[in-house]
Amino acid sequence: MILQPQSIEQLQEELTRATSIDGLNLSALDQLIDHVPEDMTATAQAGMSLAAFQEQLAVGGQWLPVDPPHPENLSMGSLLAGNASGPRRLGFGTVRDWLIGMTFILPDGRLIRNGGKVVKNVAGFDLCRLMIGSHGTLGIIVEATLKLLPLPESEILLQKECNSLDEAAELLEQILASDLQPCVLDLYRINGQSLSIAAGFSGATADVEAQTSAARGMGLETETTLSYDGTFRSETHHTESTAPSELITALKTLGDTEFVARAASGVIYSRALQEKNPQARTSETPSPLQTRIKNLFDPEGKLPSL
Repeated sequence: MILQPQSIEQLQEELTRATSIDGLNLSALDQLIDHVPEDMTATAQAGMSLAAFQEQLAVGGQWLPVDPPHPENLSMGSLLAGNASGPRRLGFGTVRDWLIGMTFILPDGRLIRNGGKVVKNVAGFDLCRLMIGSHGTLGIIVEATLKLLPLPESEILLQKECNSLDEAAELLEQILASDLQPCVLDLYRINGQSLSIAAGFSGATADVEAQTSAARGMGLETETTLSYDGTFRSETHHTESTAPSELITALKTLGDTEFVARAASGVIYSRALQEKNPQARTSETPSPLQTRIKNLFDPEGKLPSL
């Protein structure tokens, strides 16, 4: 059964009658419900695109500091259910760090509201974070309330090409051991280009200028953009992770395979990672705890399996 509700109430009714869900389209639930600039919070429906959400927040000089690729095609519900992120996760974390409240519907049609609309609301069991990254296996997210930040006064991304992974490792160590506080620190090789390190700095203009000056002294001299991430991840790729200390070792197993890596977190996006680096962490059979939670939330198996 494919669900395409025009309202939350209709979705509740359809879920109650459904025996299995083969598809879901929440594009009709696309409203910005609330934006309180003085509290730096906003509430949006799950069908609203991340790009539209950011555009409306920008009118008030604010943003949600998450940056997965192609936000115009990513709904707020998919952002949360997939825990999607981008290069700025080093400096700003993931959407899990910015969520303060959520409304979702269980497979039996019950509407659950958890969390609140103020940053200091911490009462009750935190079901919100259980839903983040659940990929729609536990319930259907319909609304979310998130903390915001002021738009940065300035942001600069610098790049340096490296001749080898060993050279890149030395520069990464130098950056991480310094007083620099990059919001982006990526290592990548795409489209036949040279191996490159990208470091981004964001915030008050004076601070960004000071940090970029220090970064240029380390050889990061070429200004660039984050287009490499969206370009690479728009095509088929594998996502794996390893300990940051093992990142270079993991990348060496890839040979000439193209990749984009979050250098400080160990997340690697690669064209052929699973085949070339079997030691990297891959998807496994659900744990007994995951299975127990799935059975608790979806005992009839209406939603996608784990």
